[in-house]
Amino acid sequence: MAIQTPISEHLATRNKSIDFTAFGMLLPNPDPILKAQGKDISVYREMRSDSHIGGCIRRRKSAVQALEWGLDRGKASSRAAKSVQAMLDQLKLGRIINQMQECILYGYQPMEVMWEKQNGLLVPTDVLAKPPEWFCFDPDNQLRFRTRSNPIFGEVVPERKFLIPRQDPTYKNPYGFADLSMCFWPLLFKKNSLKFWLAFTEKFGSAFSVGKLPRGATEPERQALLDSLEALIQNGVATIPDDGSVELVEMAGKGASADLYEKLVMHCRSDIAIALLGQNQTTEATANKASATAGLKVTDDLRDGDAEIIAESINELIGWYCQVNMGDVELPVFSFWDQRAQDELQAQRDKSNYESGARFSNAYFMRAYGYQDGDLLPTGAAVPPVDTTSPAFAEPGQAAATDPTQSDTDTLVSSTGPAWNAMADQLQALVEKATSPAQLQKAITQDYGDLDSQELVKLMAAAMALAELKGLDAAQSEV
Repeated sequence: MAIQTPISEHLATRNKSIDFTAFGMLLPNPDPILKAQGKDISVYREMRSDSHIGGCIRRRKSAVQALEWGLDRGKASSRAAKSVQAMLDQLKLGRIINQMQECILYGYQPMEVMWEKQNGLLVPTDVLAKPPEWFCFDPDNQLRFRTRSNPIFGEVVPERKFLIPRQDPTYKNPYGFADLSMCFWPLLFKKNSLKFWLAFTEKFGSAFSVGKLPRGATEPERQALLDSLEALIQNGVATIPDDGSVELVEMAGKGASADLYEKLVMHCRSDIAIALLGQNQTTEATANKASATAGLKVTDDLRDGDAEIIAESINELIGWYCQVNMGDVELPVFSFWDQRAQDELQAQRDKSNYESGARFSNAYFMRAYGYQDGDLLPTGAAVPPVDTTSPAFAEPGQAAATDPTQSDTDTLVSSTGPAWNAMADQLQALVEKATSPAQLQKAITQDYGDLDSQELVKLMAAAMALAELKGLDAAQSEV
């Protein structure tokens, strides 16, 4: 027999299913670690004191906080966009974003919104994070606050009072998924490994002291020698009977055993890094450049996912603000973005389009890259030519000194042209006739004497004379 339920109503609910988890009361957190320990989220908060976990958390949070954020007006009216921007400007978004990121660690993070009347508008003046263990969910997945007057069932929170940023929430698990749950066992094994490693180092890291007494020594004498040996380990000095002796014995072959503890600790560290950062290539010394670069891409993906969770909660707050003050209007959208990555991607795209034949206007560059008026030349304006007539080191506005021998130099260049051209033609003919480098060398040796070099000798003499005249002119100018 089919169940007769309108398609607009919720059919599969806990009240109708065979799931007896909540028993009509509160829905417990299905986190397997918390269920096994019989504790609440406070057990995860204690884990943050570990140096490695704390460093990974700080790195993951900093990745989101380093992004740019802002409003995209979209189809919203100018009035609505300006009002929402003014509302966000008076909030301490940096702190709020940092506190919202706690939902990544614990699965969910209730944020209480404080409202005030300002200039006829109901405005959120602050958003504060509250301890997650104070709250729970009922079978209808509604958030409840455990109060002193109602600690068992809790009280349903008012509408538009609490934002609940959550990581991967589902109908079965409205509490979300806590990343610190993946770090519980690695951290436990790491702590125990360090404890045993420390005991191993203390036991085998230093030499054993062995005391010897005569066979007939009494028990008090043996105890006194044992106390002296303990003092020897701690203080380096001891007193023993004159008929006794002390021998220091070094423990050898224990290096392989010590390596086992170190490998276990490093394995646990890697698991923690993978749980919080998605990879361990950027935190381990054995990584190379290629693996570390690939690991950074994975970290960027987690950063973008965290930013999307935060942006969703802030957009929910924007929706509340507009509903109570403006009714149903188009909403501006709050978002995060990586400005550097966007600039590189857009520059590559524009370059590819330009090479394909596209041409862009100055208005496009001002809009896309943020240039100001006057930064770009007008469309069609030619680039001013570079003045190459004066030396680069000349003073501004100072004309270069005229060369009195410039006309003679030009005459020398024009006069040497025919002679050099004739010699080049003769050499080219030799090259074309030769069949090998050896034959070419022999041909040049044989035929070079036939070249007409009289005119060349005269021109070289004229060049030497001209060089001498230039030297005299330079010396006269200095005087």
